[in-house]
Order: sequence, then C-alpha cells, then structure tokens
Amino acid sequence: MKAIVNVGLKQGVLDDQGKATHHALDTLGFKEIVKDVRIGKQIIIELNSSNKEDAEVEVKKMCEKLLANTVIEDYNIEIVG
Repeated sequence: MKAIVNVGLKQGVLDDQGKATHHALDTLGFKEIVKDVRIGKQIIIELNSSNKEDAEVEVKKMCEKLLANTVIEDYNIEIVG
C-alpha cells in the first residue's frame, strides 16, 4: 500500500517560490495562460498496512507531527494500492 501526501502553503500565505516561477513563466511567453502559481511538495510513502482506514490515520499523524507545518501548510492524503 502507498500513501501520496501533497503539501502546500495555505491560501493567504506568501509563496515566494510560486511568485518567482509565475514571473519566469510570464517572461517565457506564458503570460496570457498562467493565472497563478503555487509551489508545494509531494511525499510518497510505502506502507506496511493492508487496512486503508488505519493507514490513513497513521499518515495523518505523520503529517501533523513532521511532514507538514500545519500553521502555514495544508495537506491532503491519498491511499492507493
């Protein structure tokens, strides 16, 4: 079983990396199509679990304790396999 965790800054938190990427895309000719850019991270965890609900509970604990700074970041979890 695998957990896919996507972590990104909460709405309203300044995303300097996203702004820089947005500016770069504008200068490369994508100004008309790109509205906004937010940069995040994806964490893929191989799990020793066969119970999807238990796995999600454990991965949520991982996010709350280490993987995400819940003061400024949101996260979502997808359990696959």
